[in-house]
Amino acid sequence: MIHTLTTNPAIDMNISTNGLVPRRVNRTFDAVYTPNGKGLNVSFVLRHFGVPSRIMGFFGGFSGHYIVDESRKKGFDVVPVWVDDITRINIFLNDGTTEYKLVNDGALVPREKQLEMLAHIEELQDMTHLSVSGSLPQGISPDYYDEILDICRARDVRIILDISSPKLRNLLRYRPLLIKPNDEELEKIFGIAAKTEEDMLCALAQLHREGAQNILLTLGERGAYFSDGTAVYFAPARPVNLLSSACAGDAALAAFMSVWLDRPDHVEDALKTMAAVGANVAESNALGTLSRAEEYKKDIQVRRVR
Repeated sequence: MIHTLTTNPAIDMNISTNGLVPRRVNRTFDAVYTPNGKGLNVSFVLRHFGVPSRIMGFFGGFSGHYIVDESRKKGFDVVPVWVDDITRINIFLNDGTTEYKLVNDGALVPREKQLEMLAHIEELQDMTHLSVSGSLPQGISPDYYDEILDICRARDVRIILDISSPKLRNLLRYRPLLIKPNDEELEKIFGIAAKTEEDMLCALAQLHREGAQNILLTLGERGAYFSDGTAVYFAPARPVNLLSSACAGDAALAAFMSVWLDRPDHVEDALKTMAAVGANVAESNALGTLSRAEEYKKDIQVRRVR
């Protein structure tokens, strides 16, 4: 079974307003509160496509209980590690023309709680894949990723990484099954400023040499590249009116995984599903309903680059 790990979950509050005026009461509307965190979003979207998964993460306080309770109401199996601090609340505000992202640090996770999570990863016998997503909370060193991946390597658990930590480069030595960097992370972590398609191809080749088995390189409104080390594909982004980019990347990853993990030879279908879901989520508050994903999928033409 696929397990998703969110070390720094959150409640996301998506709100809209008709402009922002300093030092005035700014009335908002269309408030949507959702249990969130990058790994949780992956689980939620996998479920939409009929793929079961188990949610893992660190949770605390009223906000942590809300996330766990709401996830269980949706029918998910959740393995929480409870901390004394309060799980963060993030705010995504659209003023009609611009999106503002207000993201907090997250709860403090002491060492004994970190060890408790490692014990769960060692003990869960049905874990075949572990998708690790998002940032680290307070109290957890980037070396914690090594501890997680050491256990996974010993247990032959396949790893999917969607993290923005500079540690990602060092983790490629574990030969993760799939990584999902974006163009900003490519430059920040690997020092590669990829502007042209030839730049993208060189970047993908370098990441393979450093250990990545498969790479999903996302470029926002410019689309995405996928490489398995032999073939390279490009999927354009479907234009939409952006409401909130929160959750779009996580949803796109899950949509890709929902096809590709069981059918790795169906790359084009996986990329079409990914692009359609990412577009539908970007025009929605939080994940939305994904009701237009199948419609959007018909508009997307995947191109084999190499």
